[in-house]
Amino acid sequence: MIDRSKIEEPVATAFVRFNTEFEVSLRSETRLLQTAIDQILSATGKHIRPLLVLLSAKACGEVTESSINAAVFLELLHTATLIHDDVIDETKQRRGVPSLNALFDNRVAVLVGDYILSTALIRSIQTGNLRIIGIVSDLGRDLSEGEIKQMETADESILDEPCYLQVIYKKTATLLAACASIGAISAGANDEQVSLMREFGIQLGYAFQIKDDIFDYFKESNIGKPTGNDIREGKVTLPLLYALRQGGREVETFRRMILSKDFTDKHVEQLIAFAKAQGGIEYAEKKMVEFQQKAIELLAQLPDSPAKQSLKILAEYIITRKS
Repeated sequence: MIDRSKIEEPVATAFVRFNTEFEVSLRSETRLLQTAIDQILSATGKHIRPLLVLLSAKACGEVTESSINAAVFLELLHTATLIHDDVIDETKQRRGVPSLNALFDNRVAVLVGDYILSTALIRSIQTGNLRIIGIVSDLGRDLSEGEIKQMETADESILDEPCYLQVIYKKTATLLAACASIGAISAGANDEQVSLMREFGIQLGYAFQIKDDIFDYFKESNIGKPTGNDIREGKVTLPLLYALRQGGREVETFRRMILSKDFTDKHVEQLIAFAKAQGGIEYAEKKMVEFQQKAIELLAQLPDSPAKQSLKILAEYIITRKS
């Protein structure tokens, strides 16, 4: 088990400041809004994205006020997108606790998401850096396109690995790319280092999302997400995509099941078992490691430092985490 404190060590003081400022930025005098925000803070995740911002800054120079500000607004943006995603997907739990739309209703959840998104944009403008603001603006569009692309592929039952990777790129890789590149910019890195960190974030993002998708095939996963939830929503991810390419007598039966969106509990169990039997999990893990290794190879171009070592450990943590 990788010790998270070892990853955070080079930016420990800055990470404490991030946590404080993240909570402060979410305060509201509106009772209902603050109640919802308290729920968000109680269920908050591991803050991998802000950690990536701070470590990228430190690996390329020093953590600055802009670095901490960037860590806050990028996590705010991510939080807002998760809230909106839960409404769209009608998700009732996240990380084992009820989602906002389950606790309140869709109206409250959407408005809370909008409030957090607006807070993120305000903080991005406070950097006074047009390059950073431009990246954040592009990121917002990419995240929306990623969600729509995923809905499109689910609605049309597109069973295609390149299309799956396009969705990952828009949904996840662009966010981690923004975290890494903005971290570098905030530290005054040169264009070459900024481009390097952006590509590092992209490769890390692919690995991160594939790991998340693998969780959906196992009951012992403790991420608060029902097994087979992606399949029920028509999202055919990498393990099942690979299995469907392998041929055999069962393939057409399962293709018809997916195309007709016949996702009963029994059929979802059958699809999961089929993906596992055909080596889908092993294939997805192999692709995940390939992306992770590409990310680590890119770091070789940075000067040696404790922050660089932490970025390597973070890349390992992302593919070995249990939730």
